[in-house]
Amino acid sequence: MYIAVAGNIGSGKTSLVEMLSEHYSMKPYYESIDNPYLDDFYKDMKEWSFKLQISFLSNKIAQMRSIESESSGVIQDRTVYEEAMVFVKNLKNMLLLSQRDYSTYLSIYELMLQGVKAPELVIYLKGDVDMMVHQIKKRGRGFEQNIQTEYLEKLNELYNDWITNQYTGEKLIIDVNNLDFVDNKADFEKILVLVEEKVSQLGLSF
Repeated sequence: MYIAVAGNIGSGKTSLVEMLSEHYSMKPYYESIDNPYLDDFYKDMKEWSFKLQISFLSNKIAQMRSIESESSGVIQDRTVYEEAMVFVKNLKNMLLLSQRDYSTYLSIYELMLQGVKAPELVIYLKGDVDMMVHQIKKRGRGFEQNIQTEYLEKLNELYNDWITNQYTGEKLIIDVNNLDFVDNKADFEKILVLVEEKVSQLGLSF
């Protein structure tokens, strides 16, 4: 089984991937935070946006092709779809990515996506920006500390539109505003119940 966890920056994706992979003995595929353009991007988004997103796209497609060869269950941190439909679209909307670069990105995205296996389930962590800002400050990644609230709000709008109106695959939306699944075992168990109910509905098993 191939599950992916989607959500905005600071929503808890990586933590949930780690916890679910351990609980269900699935192999985790994490999003790399070692992108060579990331630090430069947060300093000058307009200059580095296209290079950053092409690098992310290349890494994500390579990861998805590796997943295809796995013989056991896999859980992935962030999908390629939200990279294109949320982050790249947001850069274009904010005029940090030109229409020419945006069109070029989408052409490359569509070509690279051909023949790549999609997740059987996407778990979307839905939350408010205030919660995400708190989480970002709490984990203390240096390159994230200058992220503006306005940027997160625009991402959140696109995320909610994408998962509600655009993504056509199987999905489970979990509101994480009032859940502390990392430090509260009962909250994590609530998520497990939701995940297992959805997996059962799909006729799949861990």
